[in-house]
Amino acid sequence: MKRNSILVRLGFCTGLLSVFAANAQNNVIDEVAWVVGDEAIYKSQVEEYRRDAQLEGVHFDGDPYSLIPEQLAVNKLFMNQAQLDSIIVTDAEVYDQVNRYYQHMVDQLGSVEKLEEKRSMTSAQIKDHLYEQLYQQMVIERVRRKIVEKVKVSPADVRRYLKDIPLEEIPYIKTQVEVQIITIDPVIPQEEIDEVKAELRDYADRIQSGKTTFSTLAILYSEDPGSAQNGGDCGFKGKGELVPEFAAVAFNLTDPAKVSKIVETEYGFHIIQLIERMGDRVRVRHILRRPKVPDESVNECLARLDTIAEDVRTGKKSFEEQVILYSQDKESKNNKGLMVYRPDDFTPGTSKFELQYMNQDVARVVNGMHVGEISDPFVMQLPGKVTCAVVKLKSRIEGHKASMAEDYQILYDMVRGIKYDEAIDKWIREKQRTTYVKISPGWDKGGFQYPGWGER
Repeated sequence: MKRNSILVRLGFCTGLLSVFAANAQNNVIDEVAWVVGDEAIYKSQVEEYRRDAQLEGVHFDGDPYSLIPEQLAVNKLFMNQAQLDSIIVTDAEVYDQVNRYYQHMVDQLGSVEKLEEKRSMTSAQIKDHLYEQLYQQMVIERVRRKIVEKVKVSPADVRRYLKDIPLEEIPYIKTQVEVQIITIDPVIPQEEIDEVKAELRDYADRIQSGKTTFSTLAILYSEDPGSAQNGGDCGFKGKGELVPEFAAVAFNLTDPAKVSKIVETEYGFHIIQLIERMGDRVRVRHILRRPKVPDESVNECLARLDTIAEDVRTGKKSFEEQVILYSQDKESKNNKGLMVYRPDDFTPGTSKFELQYMNQDVARVVNGMHVGEISDPFVMQLPGKVTCAVVKLKSRIEGHKASMAEDYQILYDMVRGIKYDEAIDKWIREKQRTTYVKISPGWDKGGFQYPGWGER
């Protein structure tokens, strides 16, 4: 089952290996390796895929000249099903991912110039190819979701899995902790705020007067590392992907030649410029500036938290009462201060953390604490800002073999993944039997995950 997962998802997990293979044949006479339905898979596509895999350090568990065309054939089965199911992926969704992946590639190599040199393409050509591949990946992912949408997992399934699995294969769960937290943000003096606002007004004036461009100033001055290198370009976003204050202004912009008023969010102060709108998504540039937090404000904050912690230690107040009275952490304040780990948007949150997945400032403090202990106050770095915190270690579960009592959600996710793979495997084999496939001589050596191609 593991090999099934690797093959079916190969195109999703190897850094876009086939990004540059889609149009490899161009108009040059090319060898047809496979035909799937009424579509050809060309030798040049297979070669480009293989070369990109080598660049990414990907190892094929078998002959790449069997595995790669088979993966491309499986992708064609998914794409054909997408047409039958009228699955739609919008340009805005794809362009958002294009910008993300392009920036990731630039960050990995250090500069746009190095990326263009490595791929022997201009940035525009790279983005065009990214679009083609990401569009296909997003469509295939939606087909996959549709295939598994009726898959159900019951507690009995999880118990059966744990009962049947060999003892040595029961997953080992690393030490986990539950942590309650109180955070208080240092007070930023008004003069620091006024200085940042004056800088942003000056930027806006220079842009509006034509003295410089928004992109240039974003590269030079924006304190958002995720967009500054890209001239402040945030890519296409939906309202739910932006903090409310930012979204309210970004989605009301109508003139790309204008610069927004100054917008305050939890990350600092911004000015925004519209690039384009597409349906319910918007693409904007922004410049972020953050007022400096003076050491005196941090020290005052730490002293206040020290008093709060001491009142808990001496029994004057419970930690939970202090959370309600003082904590400024939005995510945990209404949860008795309990921190929650959410690995992604699709997985339910859990209060149990492995230390490696916890904020590293918190993890460093918690690592040496005893259950029930209250920490000394400390400075905590969050995305875009500095805050001060004090924590209580609520529980610690030492590393152990997974059990139903302590690790049900982990085991549930594992069983669900197995069932998803089984459903996808069954679907592929059924489609394989009903789809016309012809493999050219020299490409039919076997070693496929799904034997039987071309036997219809």
